[in-house]
Amino acid sequence: MNVEELVRDALREQAAEQDPARPGFADRVLAVRRRRRTRRIAGIAVATAAVVAVAVGVPMLDSDRGTDVRPSDVVPKTEFNARPDQSPPRDLISAGNTALAAYFVPKTVRKTADTAVYERTYWLLDQKTGKYEKNTKWSWVAVAPGMKTAAVLEQDLPASRIGLLDLTTGKVARWIPVDHPVGGLAFSRDGRKLVATTYDDNPDLRVKTEGSDGWDQKEPSSRSGFHVLDVASGKGSWSEVKLASDPDDPNGVAFLNSRQDFALTGDGRHVWSGSPMGDIGKQFYDLSGAEVDAPANDRYLEWYVDAGKSPDGRLVAGDFAGEKWKTSSWVVDAATGSKTEVHGQQLLAWVGNSSLIAWDIAKGGKNEFHQRLVLVTIGSDKVVPLSDFRKGNDGDAGRWEPVFAER
Repeated sequence: MNVEELVRDALREQAAEQDPARPGFADRVLAVRRRRRTRRIAGIAVATAAVVAVAVGVPMLDSDRGTDVRPSDVVPKTEFNARPDQSPPRDLISAGNTALAAYFVPKTVRKTADTAVYERTYWLLDQKTGKYEKNTKWSWVAVAPGMKTAAVLEQDLPASRIGLLDLTTGKVARWIPVDHPVGGLAFSRDGRKLVATTYDDNPDLRVKTEGSDGWDQKEPSSRSGFHVLDVASGKGSWSEVKLASDPDDPNGVAFLNSRQDFALTGDGRHVWSGSPMGDIGKQFYDLSGAEVDAPANDRYLEWYVDAGKSPDGRLVAGDFAGEKWKTSSWVVDAATGSKTEVHGQQLLAWVGNSSLIAWDIAKGGKNEFHQRLVLVTIGSDKVVPLSDFRKGNDGDAGRWEPVFAER
């Protein structure tokens, strides 16, 4: 059976019933992933949002639907583009209504004897050719659903303005100035809002520390708060979020990654971020910056699992499982917390409400870092390759990282 037939079969199975959850198992992760994420440097990747309302493409909103422009049960498109012989990809990769809108290759660049910067070089999808083209202008790219617009930051972080990039022309359609400098961006699910995480210093700065052979993130984090901006008008407000205190820490504050970006919850009513050293691993705030309890259907979110919640909000992409298969992950019921195991080492993006794109190793593979993009479906044993394997180990130069968006 060829790749096209496998993908078609997997997409047909999205409506199949889920396997029953297996209760009573403690969450498990690969040891190296736990070590990485205890003091994780990479920022939050946000659950993919809906079509963004900006000058380069403003959707008409159905007033009966509130603020969400999508139907309650998104049925993915059946077309797909698999590139099992390409890594990094040269041509469009997509499955259903989800596409690889861009990818970046990180590199730590020395600036002085004692400092360096973790820099990202992006490859953005050319809308006309369907190929990924290198772009060195931006230090941060958040692609809006519809893949017509991206929010971008210039190279020197933190930035004093946010660009709204028209992906069909490659030009910035509009700039949004901010009075607190920004280091990270994410769209709300409905595309109306943009949350911008503010920092006093570059969150990607790296330093030499005593006893370390490599580059470490600078402590304490310089994160200061967040802007919540209306995308159409560019207007919004800034809220301060102070670092928690910790008398046992040499810096006097609780540990927070130097980059720990904020995101908006699915309904756009709260802002949240990871809290690596906290009891529940995340913190939630209202739009004024006051800390609140986790909303009921968001309590199972994990800040380091990129896929987040399914489009209908009923399921949450969870952590590594490894029970039924050597590499697998949990999918969690957002209301009850019950778990279902699905193929995939690391869940990256939803395709409709029953399938996901994930990193995974080959069947029988022994190297956990030899990963490729695959399509997996709840209740199915099919694992459909979408890209070729990444080379090298975690942190090695040249390893590409995906940026997904809805088409």
